[in-house]
Amino acid sequence: MSDVAKAELCRYLQEGRDAMVWKLAGLSDYDLRRPLTSTATNLLGLVKHLAGIEAAYFGAVFERPFPENHSWMATDASANADMWATPEESSVEIVALYKRVWAHADATISELPMGAAGQVPWWREASNPVSLTRILVHVTAETMRHVGHADIVRELIDGSVGHRDDNDNMAEGNPAWWRSYRETLETVARSFRD
Repeated sequence: MSDVAKAELCRYLQEGRDAMVWKLAGLSDYDLRRPLTSTATNLLGLVKHLAGIEAAYFGAVFERPFPENHSWMATDASANADMWATPEESSVEIVALYKRVWAHADATISELPMGAAGQVPWWREASNPVSLTRILVHVTAETMRHVGHADIVRELIDGSVGHRDDNDNMAEGNPAWWRSYRETLETVARSFRD
């Protein structure tokens, strides 16, 4: 794989990282931690989860372990320990951890060729070994998936939507237009009720 392709994959990963952190901007700790779905999805938990994802995939998988140990990253951690912040974990600390993980991941990506082989211990044997290319695509897809979750959670909190501060990637429309648009979709959906 060319250096250009590697750079493009890294650019998309960084865009996802930046979007995830942007989704937290200006919110109170209460709003960052609020579980807003039946499965308790919350903004700070998504960031914490992604920090663990990158630490593992760009760390242990390529025998370059992330130098910090966190109990919620351990294989014997309780279920979903990485999906929420405890009272002792500040939002500032979790975002800072995520950014330290980026630096570690970026060093792995920079220093290894895209064909570098790794082992994902939590994947089935038939899926191993993996290449750095596969892991970079996998983590980018995982990041973007969670950015989508964060976009919906943030909209539920305060109505903010969009891809990034300088480009929300939304149709132009004032609040009246959006209400009308939503009502149109609701009318169409109702026509399919039993």
